[in-house]
Amino acid sequence: MHKKGLLGQLIQNLCCLPGVGPKTAQRMAFYLLQRDRNGARNLAETVLQAIDKIGHCEQCRTLTEYPFCEICADSSRDDSLICIVESPADVWIVDQATQFKGCYFVLHGRLSPLDGIGPDELGLDLLEQRLATGSVKELILATNSTVEGEATAYFIGEIAKKYQVQASRIAHGVPMGGELEFIDSGTLSHAFKGRKEI
Repeated sequence: MHKKGLLGQLIQNLCCLPGVGPKTAQRMAFYLLQRDRNGARNLAETVLQAIDKIGHCEQCRTLTEYPFCEICADSSRDDSLICIVESPADVWIVDQATQFKGCYFVLHGRLSPLDGIGPDELGLDLLEQRLATGSVKELILATNSTVEGEATAYFIGEIAKKYQVQASRIAHGVPMGGELEFIDSGTLSHAFKGRKEI
């Protein structure tokens, strides 16, 4: 049952967040209104500012409020090394978890012909323009290991060959600390195919 009024609207609108169902939205709404109205006001103002001011980096297409994001504007980064990712969230994850000192290119999705997502929707024409300059030496393909992610990585690898740019794929397989009996057969098969000499 949907409650009417501002409280009901607030609860309903909080449900748009990923992983937030009606009960969680209700707890959030009551917390903000009962215990942290200043926090709620700051949150609302920040969300409005973000919506108005955050766009895409002209070079890598990640989210930023400037023409070029902090990474692309950082002259200490190696712009001959580009990591291809599916979303701006992936940029944050890779940058926090690794010591990668190159640049990025954000696809905002993956090839999915059934959903009408082709090379043009992923900005691959922009990537090709960068490769055509001759300044890029290697692409690191860090798309997800889904069927669409693998197809996207393969497609980009073919573009890289056209410009004599080395393309490598991030490893997939058994996670650190993982036990073989709990690993699914597809992951284990992929790990065996990607094994390397020690």
